[in-house]
Formats: sequence, C-alpha cells, structure tokens
Amino acid sequence: MTEQDILNLLQPETELERRLILEPAMLEGLMWGEPRYGHPEGKVVYHIVDVFENIRRVSPPLSNKAVEQMRLVALLHDSFKYIESKEFPRDWTRHHSILARQFAEKFINDTVVLDIIELHDEAYYCWRLAVLDDETEQAEARFQSLLQRCYYCFQLYYTFFRCDTATGDKTQAPVKWFEKKELPIRKVILVGG
Repeated sequence: MTEQDILNLLQPETELERRLILEPAMLEGLMWGEPRYGHPEGKVVYHIVDVFENIRRVSPPLSNKAVEQMRLVALLHDSFKYIESKEFPRDWTRHHSILARQFAEKFINDTVVLDIIELHDEAYYCWRLAVLDDETEQAEARFQSLLQRCYYCFQLYYTFFRCDTATGDKTQAPVKWFEKKELPIRKVILVGG
C-alpha cells in the first residue's frame, strides 16, 4: 500500500492528521497487523477507518472540536502496537498506548487527546480484572485511578471507548459493564451502519 493509498483510505481532515499519517513511524504502525480475534480487519489502518466511521455515527453528535480530538486519538491509539513489548511479565512502560502518547507529544499539546491515547485500554483492563479474573478489588482500584485521571474528560474518554469497542468482532461486554457503573457520563449510541 502506498502513502497515497493510506491517505485516500484515512482521508485526513486536518493538516496535522496528514502530517502524522506521513511520519515514517506511523506509516509502519498503520501497516502492522494480521487478522485476529477482536481485529478481523488485520492492519491497524483498517481498524482506524472503522473507528473514524463510528465517530461519525455518534449520537448525540459531537462538537467539531470533539470530533477533531477523537480522530487524533483514533489515528494514534493503536499505531504503535508494532513496537510494543511482548515480554512476560508485561512491561507496561512499553505498552503501545505509552509509546503512542510519547510519539504524539512531539506534535500535540492537547492533554485530553494525550490522556485518552495513553489510557484508551484502561476500561477494558478494569473489566477484564473484574469479570474474567474475578479480581474485584484490584479492578475497582484501577477503575478509580482511571476516573481520577480522566474525570475532566470522562465523557470523551467513554465515547472513544464506545467507538473503539464497536469495531471488528470485539465483545461488547466491557462497554455494558462500564455503562452500568455510576459515572459522570451521558450514554451515546452509534446510529446507522
């Protein structure tokens, strides 16, 4: 796939999006991935297209600023999986979300965007601890940490989590678990599609 093919697929809406897409580290990350559970689309670029579509489908509609922020998060959130540490036990300092934030900080100074990039998988990990691992206390402590960290942008955090989880063949159980908690959020739906 050429750079132009990627640009045509992602259809950047701002010069910043275009600049990020064309960065060599991003191009490599966009082309990473094989079909797998949760991501039958394979390559990260195709996942981003799906998340972009979900952002467009959010109801009630997002403000222009929120759309711009969400698109940046979508563009960057999984683009550094290709260099994530695969060691066990997991080195959380080499998680793809940390690597993506570090890269994004060179171009973006919006704390909302940076925090959501870094924490985009946290709600899933909280759900996993609570439901799959039956580590309720640990899950709740981790969730409270997420809430404290993102309280100021929790609606946008949740909306991104919703858009990201509604892709591929991902289970919707983490979103349902999240929405049952007493949170300072307004539930959103994805219309059409």
